[in-house]
Amino acid sequence: MRKALLQLHIAVFLWGFTAVLGRLISLNEGLLVWWRMALTVVTLWVLLLFRRKVERFGLSTLLRMFGVGTLVVLHWVFFYGSIKYANASISLVCLSSAGLFTSLLEPLFFRRRVVFQEVALGLLCMSGIYCIFQFDPRYKTGIILGVIAALLSCLFTIANKRLVTDHSSDNVTLYELTGGFLSWSLLLPIYLHFFPQPSFLPGWANLGWLLLLSWLCTVLAFTLSLHALRKITPFTLTLTYNLEPVYGIILAFIVYQENRYLGTGFYIGFALIIISVTLQMLRLLKASRRRPA
Repeated sequence: MRKALLQLHIAVFLWGFTAVLGRLISLNEGLLVWWRMALTVVTLWVLLLFRRKVERFGLSTLLRMFGVGTLVVLHWVFFYGSIKYANASISLVCLSSAGLFTSLLEPLFFRRRVVFQEVALGLLCMSGIYCIFQFDPRYKTGIILGVIAALLSCLFTIANKRLVTDHSSDNVTLYELTGGFLSWSLLLPIYLHFFPQPSFLPGWANLGWLLLLSWLCTVLAFTLSLHALRKITPFTLTLTYNLEPVYGIILAFIVYQENRYLGTGFYIGFALIIISVTLQMLRLLKASRRRPA
């Protein structure tokens, strides 16, 4: 469990860095995600083929993995769209609403009762987002996109729990992201028709940031999170994701000095989210102590 939590926190820290990189990259969210997926998929195939760890799966399993990968890519599109329409700090805070979505949806998928404490903590996170929404109306579009990204994050986390139980996390990552890349490649021409970009090629500066985004914040972080998911529940995973805003916002404050543009509502909402994460961690520690050795 300790190893799983360490892997998870490293992954979450790396994901917190994606918001900073997303703002550095000048491409729109559609092309940004396509290049991120392309570089990631090529890297994963080279690594796993070299190590001879590529597994073969049946058609039904492949379709499930491709479906989850499509959820991943859509999550990224909405997440980076949230950054473009608001800022890195706002979009990261919106991801905390995934805790509420998971507390309600996970029992439906795994046929267990709804846990009141999980719903209450999820609602506490949502109340934090509501504070930001009310006090900073200029970010409404970015907040809506961020909440949709959180819902998609919840869905692929729940779906992954079933997949990583039966298959290696490396191959799950490989096929999911391959499926996401293929699906987004089909949708990209439609997207660019409505949201055109001057050039399809990223340019040298963007390419450097995209490589960091691909290798550290995608390949490494995604694999670590799937390893961790073998030992912990999707709700714990999703609520721990709420530390992503903490790490990412600190980085955004340092790199972009976004604290100069955020009002009282942001800090009230952010405080509520920190409280919810702290209470969940205390609840987990208490439950682990009661568990027999």
